[in-house]
Amino acid sequence: MTTIGIIGAGHIGSQVARKAVELGYDVVISNSRGPETLAELVTELGPRARAATPAEAAAAGDFAVVTLPLKSYQDIPAEPLEGKIVIDTNNYYWERDGRIPALDAGEATTSGLLQKHLPTSKVAKGFNHIMAKEITSDGTPAGTVNRRALATASDYPEASELVAKLYDEFGFDTVNIGPLDESWRAERDRPAYVIRQNAAELKDNLAKATRTI
Repeated sequence: MTTIGIIGAGHIGSQVARKAVELGYDVVISNSRGPETLAELVTELGPRARAATPAEAAAAGDFAVVTLPLKSYQDIPAEPLEGKIVIDTNNYYWERDGRIPALDAGEATTSGLLQKHLPTSKVAKGFNHIMAKEITSDGTPAGTVNRRALATASDYPEASELVAKLYDEFGFDTVNIGPLDESWRAERDRPAYVIRQNAAELKDNLAKATRTI
């Protein structure tokens, strides 16, 4: 069975873990405070889940989900993620993360920063413009009228394809934005951010986005 290494056990990470184990994935989940602080969550998740350090979660996963505050992206271990697909859920909240001039100027994207930090990994944007609780509540079967859609972006087609597969399993349609340079369209304060929308509506909202806000 496929194992997902989850780096970050907050709102998004824990919800991804809940849905993943429900779908039959094995999960190795970590946070910055140590595996012992995740005992309650792992008990809830059941036998398909275990807690670990970030490096151990990265090594154990067939692919990884990174869901830390953006200010901590350089703490993510690069070596155990070599050659792996890494799904990045991060958003830039300067109030929390401090000012990052390249993002303020529209010269970089959050996922682009992570890709530079993980040059041998294949980074894809995912699960960044949905409220955490909706990851487990809003999914519907394929073909459902007005099925909710989520965006992804990557410089690697195989990474975007993995996100699309995961979205479908979680109950969402996919809109592929294209390369990471375009992933800003789904970032904070843009029209597509954290609203319920079907694929056609998401495409329209992504197209309406402006680079600087």
